Amino acid sequence: MSKIRQERTAEDIRLIISDLLYRDVSDPRLVDLTVTRVLIDRELQHANIYVNALGDESRKTDVMKALDKAAGFFRYELAQRMSLRTVPELHFHWDPTLAFAQEVDEILSNLDIPPEEENLAESEEQSPPPQQSNLPS
Repeated sequence: MSKIRQERTAEDIRLIISDLLYRDVSDPRLVDLTVTRVLIDRELQHANIYVNALGDESRKTDVMKALDKAAGFFRYELAQRMSLRTVPELHFHWDPTLAFAQEVDEILSNLDIPPEEENLAESEEQSPPPQQSNLPS
């Protein structure tokens, strides 16, 4: 399978599972769940599906249990909605990217960096004034 088709298939799987989570899944553990990315192997045997609960890390265990329980439903729905010879095995993973981004944001907000205008004003005060040339113009 070509790389482009592989990426397109992964995106189709992401969109379908996102839609199923939003419209068709009744399990309350899967509310406000986001499919962040899907990676599939070249043979379409396995799909790694990365999810996050909008930055709520405390829900990780419950969400992963619910997804494992619903994997057969998702696979059946993918078979109905996609024209694939075989539907890949679905492997759900928690995506820690949002937690990492939040942690980096907190670190950056705690740094004591003066605003850019103050840096500019200080550098102008410390630099000597430009000298005028005595050459005729």
